[in-house]
Amino acid sequence: MTTPSTKTEFLRHTLATLAYRGGKAVRGAPDDFAGFRIGPNTRTPGEILGHIGDLLDWALSQAEGRQVWRDSVARFWDDEVARFFASLEALDARLASGEPSGFPEEKVFQGPIADALTHVGQIAMLRRLAEAPIRGENYFKAGIEAGRVGDEQAEPVREFD
Repeated sequence: MTTPSTKTEFLRHTLATLAYRGGKAVRGAPDDFAGFRIGPNTRTPGEILGHIGDLLDWALSQAEGRQVWRDSVARFWDDEVARFFASLEALDARLASGEPSGFPEEKVFQGPIADALTHVGQIAMLRRLAEAPIRGENYFKAGIEAGRVGDEQAEPVREFD
């Protein structure tokens, strides 16, 4: 086993950021939020969260040197939330292993990880539209650390309304 590269460590920090921000967006959502739809041709928050899980699974396949994409079947909200964190943990563990990534870290970031960050923002926006907003936060001050990718996240340092 070798020490992960600087690029890999930065990608791991990005996953921790995704876990922190994503956790905040999904935590405490109203019971009917998963099915909230703003238009006839838009995804629901539940569908978006499922897509994020698919993106993270794709990223893991890339780290393993494969390109495997699967469109998953929609699950219940709590199941998708659990999948979100489990997928982050699996990808982070692979990156932390020291094994070289099967594809360049920049490509893993620019494809599935950047897309997942975008979709977390969509869920946060939909929370506001569903009249269940999350509080704003100074994320620069947040206690985000590489490796902290599960449901247990640091408490916010500086939130605001």
